[in-house]
Amino acid sequence: MKSLRVVTADDDGLTLMVLRKILAGMGHEVVGEAGDGEKAVAVVKEQKPDLCIFDIRMPKLEGIEAARQIQSHHPTPVIILSAHTESGLGREAAGVGAYAYLVKPFTAGQLKPAVELALANFEKHQQVNEALETRKVVERAKGILMRQTGLDEESAYLRLQKTARNENRKILEVARAIILAEQLRRDPEEKPTTARNSQTHSR
Repeated sequence: MKSLRVVTADDDGLTLMVLRKILAGMGHEVVGEAGDGEKAVAVVKEQKPDLCIFDIRMPKLEGIEAARQIQSHHPTPVIILSAHTESGLGREAAGVGAYAYLVKPFTAGQLKPAVELALANFEKHQQVNEALETRKVVERAKGILMRQTGLDEESAYLRLQKTARNENRKILEVARAIILAEQLRRDPEEKPTTARNSQTHSR
């Protein structure tokens, strides 16, 4: 496993110290610590870590809500800590983007697989989101091609595939280009603005 930049949050200083020691022993670096949920969110915004480990019960903002806010602006694998095994807590944590759940007190032998699980679940979630986004964009581009060329659905998709292959690009990139071209065609007033922006950036 590569070295990770980690932000930890717990209102118990001893837990933060234990986490720091175990994570360092695993080859990871704690780049930020917080004693409450609000500070945890702020530290994550500043540090943009590879992993977050939050206690579920914290002052100002609890770990579940902190995890929810983080996923909205900087999607990150999150491990939720709890001093108790609470019914339904794991499901609730997963619903806001916490990818692993660990009961305190924990050992290095328990934290390591939790980290691996969080990373694996996060990657799987990202792949699913990307697949859904690709499908949505490709469907839209396919509809544009069908209207413009009279192709049926299968032929329009095959054309997208062929274009992506010939240009050595992802089908998602080709689909987005078709959608952008259609938007510019429908709203020609945007063209001069786009051109001016390109000239500005090229200076």
